[in-house]
Amino acid sequence: MEENKQHWENVYNTKTPSEVSWTQDVPQTSLDFILPGNFPKTAAIIDIGGGDSKLADFLLEAGFTNITVLDISAKALERAQQRLGEKAGLVKWIVQDITTFQPTTTYDIWHDRATFHFLTAPEQIDRYLHIARQNINAGGYAIIGTFSTDGPEKCSGLPIKQYNEDTLTARLSNGFEKIKCITENHVTPFNTTQHFLFCSFKRIR
Repeated sequence: MEENKQHWENVYNTKTPSEVSWTQDVPQTSLDFILPGNFPKTAAIIDIGGGDSKLADFLLEAGFTNITVLDISAKALERAQQRLGEKAGLVKWIVQDITTFQPTTTYDIWHDRATFHFLTAPEQIDRYLHIARQNINAGGYAIIGTFSTDGPEKCSGLPIKQYNEDTLTARLSNGFEKIKCITENHVTPFNTTQHFLFCSFKRIR
């Protein structure tokens, strides 16, 4: 776990947003899953592995007031806070490995773009899903984006686990009902294309 943290601290300490594949000027697919849902502006939203993503910026702009960003890298969150300036005080920031996360609250929207697919060991996946089940409110939503079976097999030098609609749905079959899945072709800052799968699930008891 410590080795994993050191990897990501090194990435965010040595590379600019234009030098990492996951950068998005506008996280449009994530916004398309969240904004049409007519969630109350007080809905508790957590961005798992959010790093220095701009999702929090756009959610603040849309009027949401209860936003949390979790990432294993302190440097990643520091960069996001510096970008947001005074608005950073409107967001809760948590430096934590998701597989050891012990939330003190529950969430209405659990968003994860490109963290889940880094969990390749069965015990890591089980732990992640246990935490999600315990901490997403009944009727709440999990929105998960992973590399598809047409996507890369590695990211940032690390192996990942690819998913298709059936395999991701099967992973979340305990406690979640699939709402919809889409695929996305993400164009990286260096003009390569990565194939993503995004699915939304409703938490059922």
